[in-house]
Amino acid sequence: MQFVKESIIPAPVEAVFGFHERPDALQQLTPPWERATVIQPPRSLEVGTVVILRTRLTPLPLPTMKIVAEHVAYEKNVRFEDVMRRGPFRRWHHKHLFFEHPDGCRLRDEIEYEAPLGPLGRAADGLLVRPRLQRMFDYRHRVTLEAIMAAART
Repeated sequence: MQFVKESIIPAPVEAVFGFHERPDALQQLTPPWERATVIQPPRSLEVGTVVILRTRLTPLPLPTMKIVAEHVAYEKNVRFEDVMRRGPFRRWHHKHLFFEHPDGCRLRDEIEYEAPLGPLGRAADGLLVRPRLQRMFDYRHRVTLEAIMAAART
């Protein structure tokens, strides 16, 4: 399955990419309702960087889940990519893409994923997974825009 979110950020590509390189970017981009804690933040966006989070997938008092992601591609001011090595998805490959645009930067998140639980997971995609991804990436793009605008004002 594929999920895509795009936004135009009125700033140079270098500024938008630079925001993602900040040590606190992942924490800022994690929506509060996701109840996720960054255990090991990325030291950079470069290939080989490992990120570890702990999250609760449901509002129920179930045990938390560890998510391990590894950066597998990096081109400064163009893209970085990560894959989930451990977590709730059977497959997760996330491309963070940055394009020049007449109004600034086109920020594009592309995620190729396979939900857990086989046919049941595929059936739940439209009801549970995709809406959650949409809400999460709407938040992430809004936070990116707000951070870039705040930096421009200072």
